[in-house]
Amino acid sequence: MNEKLLRVGTTYLPVTNVELSSEWYVNKLGAELNYIDNDKAILNLANQSIFLVKSRENQNSNFYDIYGNEQFSITFEVNGLDALETIHKDFIEKEIKSGDIENRGHAGKNFVFYDIDGNKFDVWSELSPIFKEKFILG
Repeated sequence: MNEKLLRVGTTYLPVTNVELSSEWYVNKLGAELNYIDNDKAILNLANQSIFLVKSRENQNSNFYDIYGNEQFSITFEVNGLDALETIHKDFIEKEIKSGDIENRGHAGKNFVFYDIDGNKFDVWSELSPIFKEKFILG
């Protein structure tokens, strides 16, 4: 088989209130709402389709590593440290629960943030070179 997986097309996130969560993603993160019903919302965000799926209480996409640290399953990329600092400040002003900007010992810097259901996300200052070439420079 010579076919390859080309990209991640859709991410599914558990939420308790589809309408409230979709409004949060639109108003706080600038997502574009494409569809909504009682069970799900479909958003465009960061060049990807995000499905918000109505789930039971106290569920989120986070998991714990072998050391007991809560981990995120998605990292968003921004184009450089200035962009990271700007979006971090914007998130704080919008009262999005956000961690401090940190140096994790690899290229770039990161910070984490949470949606209203406790789904944890990461933001990284290093934009993928392939994405940058295709969509920023090209």
